[in-house]
Amino acid sequence: MCKECGCGLVDVTNKKILEVFENILKHNQLQAQHNREHLERHKVYAINLMSAPGSGKTTLLEKTIDILKDKYQIGVIEGDLETQKDAERIKNKGIPVYQITTGSACHLDANLVHKGMHYLPIEKLDILFVENIGNLVCPANYDLGTHLNVTILSVPEGDDKPEKYPLIFKSSDLVIINKIDLLPYFDFNLEKVKNEIKKINPKVQIIVLSSKTGEGFENWISFIEEKIKNYRNENR
Repeated sequence: MCKECGCGLVDVTNKKILEVFENILKHNQLQAQHNREHLERHKVYAINLMSAPGSGKTTLLEKTIDILKDKYQIGVIEGDLETQKDAERIKNKGIPVYQITTGSACHLDANLVHKGMHYLPIEKLDILFVENIGNLVCPANYDLGTHLNVTILSVPEGDDKPEKYPLIFKSSDLVIINKIDLLPYFDFNLEKVKNEIKKINPKVQIIVLSSKTGEGFENWISFIEEKIKNYRNENR
């Protein structure tokens, strides 16, 4: 549970608690809209990466940067409870990055992302990646003002996650099933997972890949580039 926002409170019958939480979400939504407007003024396409810890978000992001950085100007906002380790990995790619360490909050919110945006050269960027804090619960509730919400599910996590954590899959535009190179070593029913995700969110797109071997990665890159192309056409 986050002390900062109250997410995770179990007493949903308490009217006062519900009102506080609703007010928090309302304020967050207003800030998210401001973030989107700010990004659109500068024609920056923003992508929110969500997942459980250890799904391979940072590795996927590093590989994505390697492929796209010669064609697009990229910036990154990193979210973690503690340490600068992920930001250092991105910085080593020569990419502007801002690290947000929340201490105990289990997700980023629109206000934190707004702060991070002002530490980056937004006016020079084409793409902004936001790597959210590893958590399959709270990030689903908070619009950050990004244009694309991506949830990453890795094979070692198990094939029951969509059923257990449906909200994050429902709020996603794309689900990436990562670490498929490990399928021979885990009891993970790929078709079952894809079907469960589609039951939860019929409109969501699903890409299956391995950040380690590169299998299927071209589909992810093509997906991003198509989204950016459409975004630019809409924001001329």
